[in-house]
Amino acid sequence: MSSSMSLQTLTAVNCASLLQPGCSLLQLDGEVFLFGQKGWPKRSCPTGVFGVRLKSGELKLRAISFSNDSCYLPPLRCPAITRLEPHDGDAEGYLVHGGRTPNNEISASLYLLTLDSRGCNRKVTLRCQEKVLVGETPGPRYGHTLSMVHSRGKKACVLFGGRSYMPAGERTSENWNSVVDCSPQVFVIDLEFGCCSAHDLPELGDGQSFHLALSREDCVYFLGGHTLSSDSRPPRLFRLRVELLQGSPLLSCQALDTGISITSAIVNRVSPSHEYIILGGYQSETQKRMECNSVVLSDTGIHIEPRDPPQWTADISHSRTWFGGSLGEGTVLIGIPSEGRPSLPEAHYFYQVCFQKDGEGEEEGGTQACSQESTDFEDSAPLEDSEELYFGREPHELEDSSEGEGDTYNEEDEEDESQAGYWIKCCAGCQVDPNTWEPYYSTELCRPAMIYCSRGEGGHWVHAQCMELSESLLVKLSQGNSKYFCLDHGGLPRQETTPPRQQLTLKRTPMKMQHRKTSTISLTPAKKSFLRRLFE
Repeated sequence: MSSSMSLQTLTAVNCASLLQPGCSLLQLDGEVFLFGQKGWPKRSCPTGVFGVRLKSGELKLRAISFSNDSCYLPPLRCPAITRLEPHDGDAEGYLVHGGRTPNNEISASLYLLTLDSRGCNRKVTLRCQEKVLVGETPGPRYGHTLSMVHSRGKKACVLFGGRSYMPAGERTSENWNSVVDCSPQVFVIDLEFGCCSAHDLPELGDGQSFHLALSREDCVYFLGGHTLSSDSRPPRLFRLRVELLQGSPLLSCQALDTGISITSAIVNRVSPSHEYIILGGYQSETQKRMECNSVVLSDTGIHIEPRDPPQWTADISHSRTWFGGSLGEGTVLIGIPSEGRPSLPEAHYFYQVCFQKDGEGEEEGGTQACSQESTDFEDSAPLEDSEELYFGREPHELEDSSEGEGDTYNEEDEEDESQAGYWIKCCAGCQVDPNTWEPYYSTELCRPAMIYCSRGEGGHWVHAQCMELSESLLVKLSQGNSKYFCLDHGGLPRQETTPPRQQLTLKRTPMKMQHRKTSTISLTPAKKSFLRRLFE
């Protein structure tokens, strides 16, 4: 069946700086969610997960809340994510493993993200649970893949590839942030009990990262990828078969000769069957891959065919980097940086790519990427008038009536961290970069330690690390009653004792006794003489 691709420009409404390379798009219960925002979550959305809504060429985000029994989910870039289809009573959800935090820490945790509830106003609440892994567990990594396999009535996860920091024994101050390929082991994870097993296969001799993984039944196909040791992107394609036997799983691997050279590409499922579209990504360190491919997984194997890409705009063709994700069947989101435009230094431009087969209406693909907005951000016990009106209404009426902006994310509502935040440029030689920062003092956890410079009346905050303060001096300054002057306002770091507060002496005036009657009795000389004789 013939098909075509269309490209549409999107306008990000007050949320362009949140989307970044390495973010993930998830689809749950017909809605799209953004995970892996730029930076740490803010007060307006402490979960760091947003609902994505596309309508009339606009891209809007809506803050999503977690259930009370959820665990903390950090904003992870480039994690391994796989979808859990609803089957035999199991809920629809996603498994998230690994990834990098905004502090460049690499995670080794496995999270399960599911739909918890949907309120009467169609407001979504998610649940996040951390899965405990035992056995031969995979270490911290990012840029790897996670796939589901089904065999002999069982299911399991297959984890492969990725990058991580150098081993602890080889990590020094010079190569502290250097990453290497993870060992080319295949990990099989039993989701019911959390048992992990590691398998070495002779066909997988080199580490791979940012490759693609497509699975069908008991087979997983690894396509493309980058190897750091040789700095190459060979056209690789492996078929991994996993048999979930009664004891330990049995794995076999076969190298196929129909691979393509590709990394960091976007995979979109275009039909309920195993039919996919691959677009985006890179074919070399400095060259984007502008071609597209259709992939079909069948009982006989994998079939990869080239297909016509959409008419890329000049901005997309000339941009050095791009990123994106799947918005649902037949719809893809692509973002490019606003290079050479100083007015928007951290923003991106976004496009929607729609795949459409002949005979299908355009509106069918567009509604799959839309999520319903609620009209109430906070939970409330009594039903408001706006909520009561939702009962008995049709879905299209509900969509048209959800134009309220009360719960739409607006980055202008956030605090301006460029003026008073932990990631400001405190001085000309500021060494703190939010993308590469590592804890320097033992008291630091997620944010750099800062100290207040008391220059003039206004003063300003500086990073203690940039001021070359020792930890003992930093603790002393934070506890003592002293003023501090930074390197730019006093030469060397110095202290200036703050004069003690003058305590005014209070004048103590004696309290007057109230209701006290003074004696007004006067004695005559005759009475005095009588009393004197009486007591003699």
